[in-house]
Amino acid sequence: MAETSRFEEKVVVVTGAGSGIGRATSVRLASEGAKVFGMDVSADGLNETKNEIESSGGAFREHLADVSRRDECFAAVAAAVESFGRLDVLCNVAGVVRFSHAHETSEEDWQSVIGVNLSGTFFMAQAAIPHLLESEGNIVNIASNAGLMGQAYTVAYCASKGGVVLLTKALAMEYMKRGIRINAVAPGGTDTNIARGRNFPEDIDFEMMGRYRGMRGINQVEDVAGLIAYVASDEARFVHGAILSIDQGVTAG
Repeated sequence: MAETSRFEEKVVVVTGAGSGIGRATSVRLASEGAKVFGMDVSADGLNETKNEIESSGGAFREHLADVSRRDECFAAVAAAVESFGRLDVLCNVAGVVRFSHAHETSEEDWQSVIGVNLSGTFFMAQAAIPHLLESEGNIVNIASNAGLMGQAYTVAYCASKGGVVLLTKALAMEYMKRGIRINAVAPGGTDTNIARGRNFPEDIDFEMMGRYRGMRGINQVEDVAGLIAYVASDEARFVHGAILSIDQGVTAG
């Protein structure tokens, strides 16, 4: 747990808070004083996150929502503001991935990945921005090394995360003269339930996947949460429109 109070009296909305990077981010920000409004599609996952935070004296409010649905995103942001009276930070962490050959990718899988990763990120930002303009807050989106380089067998995921990269930059430009900051963190491979549960096609060519794994292992969720916490804090007050990689050097060259 952190030993700082950078988020004292701050209200933070975290999507995907029921597991992985979303849970680690919720725990980290709560440990630094934030009141966290956590969203997920898993009630059990949210309850586990809540128990972990509250057992350490933190504040957490859970909310079931599917971020691919615009109405649920707007309702969640409204509920967060109603619960805590303000909104200072939005962390768009919720994400899904599907592995397949591009020519075998189903419409359902394509729509699911784009809906959660890209549309959900935009819908949440769209709902939060009016409140963040009032508080001069900020948005941290989760992109990916897959949004900065092509990867085999993850065409929908790459398209969605590449979209998050330029969505972040476009929003940063549009609100350049306003009081909010908008950035993205781009993790490489991270030890999450998504990574552990990946289901590759049976005839995958693993030689094609080697360069995405890097030579320094994979991230731990706490490390990614630490970078998110920095970007969301006032220490990063001059960071705007940035895509910050945490990928063990995979996209360095």
